[in-house]
Amino acid sequence: MYFDRYDYLGNSFEQTYRCYPTSFIDKPQLEGGDKIIMPPSALDRLASLHIEYPMLFELRNAATKRSSHCGVLEFIAEEGMVYMPYWMMQNLLLQEGDIVQIKNVTLPKGSYVKLQPHTKDFLDISNPKAILETTLRNYSCLTTGDSIMVPYNNKKYYIDIVETKPTSAISIIETDCEVDFAPPLDYKEPERSQPSGLSNKAQVEDALAEPVADEQKYNPFSGSARRLDGKPSTYAPNVPNLEKCSQPEVAGSKSSTTSTSQSSASRKTSGKLVFGSNAGHATKEAQRVPPKEEPPKKEEPKFEAFTGKKYSLKG
Repeated sequence: MYFDRYDYLGNSFEQTYRCYPTSFIDKPQLEGGDKIIMPPSALDRLASLHIEYPMLFELRNAATKRSSHCGVLEFIAEEGMVYMPYWMMQNLLLQEGDIVQIKNVTLPKGSYVKLQPHTKDFLDISNPKAILETTLRNYSCLTTGDSIMVPYNNKKYYIDIVETKPTSAISIIETDCEVDFAPPLDYKEPERSQPSGLSNKAQVEDALAEPVADEQKYNPFSGSARRLDGKPSTYAPNVPNLEKCSQPEVAGSKSSTTSTSQSSASRKTSGKLVFGSNAGHATKEAQRVPPKEEPPKKEEPKFEAFTGKKYSLKG
């Protein structure tokens, strides 16, 4: 006979009881495990079925269709009643006096379990691994989806059973089981600060995105003139416009004639030598101007040999 993938040996034990927390019979120590207390009639029925030890049971709440698994500690409860830890009643969504279905079941030995604490306080314990090993000795089995309670130092820590292998419910009695931890439910990853390199890169991109001011245009031949003797020159050169010079001009056009006439006029007024077609006119005008009279030069005395005074050896 099979029920939810678990084998039931022979005629299975199945009974309904009214559940109450273990605090009703002054056994608060049972809150740190998964053992329940059943009536003596359940023991007689289990013994007649030759149930193998350890005795494991499935608890089911038919109203909410939730189930869990547990072991049994004693058979001293009143008939028709069972006592169980309060955290198990919370998992099954049971209230005091609600009906719970109990069936015997055989579970495989567990090989892997993944746990997840509810709060980060459990990780602040000096040796949480040792505390967990000590607490799990009071447990017979674990079920995926349950939340077990670990009491320590007058404080209760709740831990979720996230995953179990090889099945969703395993026995942890006399077995080596690999335990893995998931981050606590209230754990938050620290915010990562932006690296300085990225901020510098963003600043560079912002700077490149800004409009660049127009650079001053290059103006050639804009320096001051100097004479060879080092004295400042009063001549101001007429700097041609490169943009106009770069444009080709058609021979014989009006623009070319006007530009040549203007350039020749500027050359005439400058008083410098002019090389070109109008050079003849410039030389004629230069001839009309009377030359300046230079002052007469002083004649230097000619060198004459042997013109000194005579002296005798006698003095």
